[in-house]
Amino acid sequence: MAGDEREEEPKSKPSFGNMGPDHWSVARKDENREALEYYRERSHAPGVESGGGPRNFYCMRCDGVIPEDPPLSTCPHCGESLSGVARRYFNWVELDKPVRSDVRALLPIAAAGAALLVVLAVLLVWLLR
Repeated sequence: MAGDEREEEPKSKPSFGNMGPDHWSVARKDENREALEYYRERSHAPGVESGGGPRNFYCMRCDGVIPEDPPLSTCPHCGESLSGVARRYFNWVELDKPVRSDVRALLPIAAAGAALLVVLAVLLVWLLR
């Protein structure tokens, strides 16, 4: 085919302007029903329906709303410790504290590797004599 001899693609109507039957929001209205129902239900969750507050999060155990400020050490609803590194917000979970280093777990592997290198070096010196 030459550059100008392309197959004619069917042109779809633009999805802007008045919302006719070809508009994307109307054409897809019956898709993802479970997701839409889930978010409709979530909009009535405690702390969300009333407007919530700045950076409130939820208890992982009882789903109670916990204010970010002042920082609390236990859930005011069920008494669960809030000392973990994860906080559950409305639509996401956030790791707000740095995780502990893995260096301590890697020390035995590094020590075994160093010991193996020493043994190999001694064996090489002994063989080359």
